[in-house]
Amino acid sequence: MKRLCVIALSVALATACMKMTGIDVEPIGSTSRGLFITCEGNFMYGNASLSYYDMETRKVENRVFRRANGADLGDVAQSMTIYDGRGYVVVNNSGIVFVIDPDTFVVTATIEGLTSPRYIHFVSPQKGYITDLYDPRIAIFDPRTNAVTGYIDTGSHPSTEQMVQWGDYVFTNCWSYDNKILVIDTRTDTVVDQIEVGIQPTSLVLDCNDKLWSITDGGYAASPYGHEAPSLYRIDPATRRVERRFTFAEGDSPSELAISGDGSRIYFINDDIWQMEVTAENLPARPLVANVGTIYYGLAVDPATGDVYVADAIDYQQPGVVYRYSAAGEAIDRFEVGIIPGAFCFKSL
Repeated sequence: MKRLCVIALSVALATACMKMTGIDVEPIGSTSRGLFITCEGNFMYGNASLSYYDMETRKVENRVFRRANGADLGDVAQSMTIYDGRGYVVVNNSGIVFVIDPDTFVVTATIEGLTSPRYIHFVSPQKGYITDLYDPRIAIFDPRTNAVTGYIDTGSHPSTEQMVQWGDYVFTNCWSYDNKILVIDTRTDTVVDQIEVGIQPTSLVLDCNDKLWSITDGGYAASPYGHEAPSLYRIDPATRRVERRFTFAEGDSPSELAISGDGSRIYFINDDIWQMEVTAENLPARPLVANVGTIYYGLAVDPATGDVYVADAIDYQQPGVVYRYSAAGEAIDRFEVGIIPGAFCFKSL
């Protein structure tokens, strides 16, 4: 698989490769509070991109990675995380993580040697984890040097996704043809337990009561792994037992579990956008935001304001759209981004 020439053994070499592309570099950036949107692009087309939205001015800048670095982002932008003043953009099919300055959008380092990276979690300033779609290992890296220092063997679970930490333990959901949430002891960097849920858990969050939540898609008809109604699970991380299972109707497609800043409400996509108190005893009866002929693909909740951001993939070919709603579900803004917007990353002041 071809990779961008910016994938190099050092930042200096990466910068040299960027200049060879012939793409003009422009001074672009923002020190205001804002929102990054990772736009996947089409698989194998190398047209992933990064957008930035200023919440105060409601101005959006598209393709900011290309404009700031003189090179395209790569193939399938999966996720982004900001930690200790650095932005980490995970580019799945290119097998790389770009470390950028979140104010200037300029690349400062890369993390390489990855198969199909998905998400990043920081255990400490000295250690981070990177999950993978096709590697039965979670990469361990040092944020100080951006070098991969080891791996966590996940055995018969080759697909690991999102991560949340409770105490000394990191929990990660195994999505592809799986039904487990793995428990990792961060002191030994080993898998010490697993929790069985429904078929294909897609996402994972931790609420204000220290309860884990995961949503499953149930697989698909004729899947070799099986097919069932999707479900929402509440799990006690202390006992590692499922406390409650909320079952959706056959044919539903819930996904993109998100949580409010105070951890008291969860959100998810199921055709419409739904909101639910973490103390609720039943699934919500009415959506927060109704679907109006869109393909809702990504979801995030502003931890500071409670505003809800929803990504619309439209037809997976043309530039997507992001909708911004208040915590009450009232429309605030609508703006165009790149192809297949899928994930969000909030930048604080």
